[in-house]
Amino acid sequence: MTRAEATPIRVVLVDDHAVIRAGLEQLLSGTADIEVVGHAENGAQALEAVRRLRPDVVLMDLQMPEVDGVSATRTIVAEKLGVDVLVLTSYSDSERILAALDAGAVGYLLKDADPDDVLDGIRAVSRGESPIHPRAARTLLGIRAGSRDVQLTTRETEVLRLVREGLANKQIGRRLDISERTVKAHLTSAFARIGVADRTQAALWVERNGLGDD
Repeated sequence: MTRAEATPIRVVLVDDHAVIRAGLEQLLSGTADIEVVGHAENGAQALEAVRRLRPDVVLMDLQMPEVDGVSATRTIVAEKLGVDVLVLTSYSDSERILAALDAGAVGYLLKDADPDDVLDGIRAVSRGESPIHPRAARTLLGIRAGSRDVQLTTRETEVLRLVREGLANKQIGRRLDISERTVKAHLTSAFARIGVADRTQAALWVERNGLGDD
């Protein structure tokens, strides 16, 4: 049985522009496997909606009044509500990308993406994947290319060390008390920063750079 034949992916839309929310709802409502169950125009409303509705995915804007998307994402993840946050924003600068991923977002899409890419991104998140817009991915790679000293977040460092120990994502999540999907998001970001494509290369990088040393 497919997801569409079972339970649709329940989504809350968060954006401070009503026109964008309406456009996204029209796009998502045209599919059988995705259902829009709520809306919010800022991070504070997003938290209330997520706590009340418990969706599968939150499609989160970043630049909003009162509470921004990064802060809202961090709170949603910290409260362990079983909800995945997929960022959909106009910004592709490294500061916002890294802040969103570090807050616990599992994917990062841009608003100029093709509509089908947005739909595919939501579906990818529901499968436990971490979709990253190509331009955002290039930005992450550029951080590595522009500096000999890779700047990893504390959580990315912890995850990479456990990858070197041979732990699977589920085991890493249990060790760090985070979800498996959050582990995948940190790995996506870390792999881009250090310029590797898989876990084996990441483990070798950790070994060569002394990251495994306490």
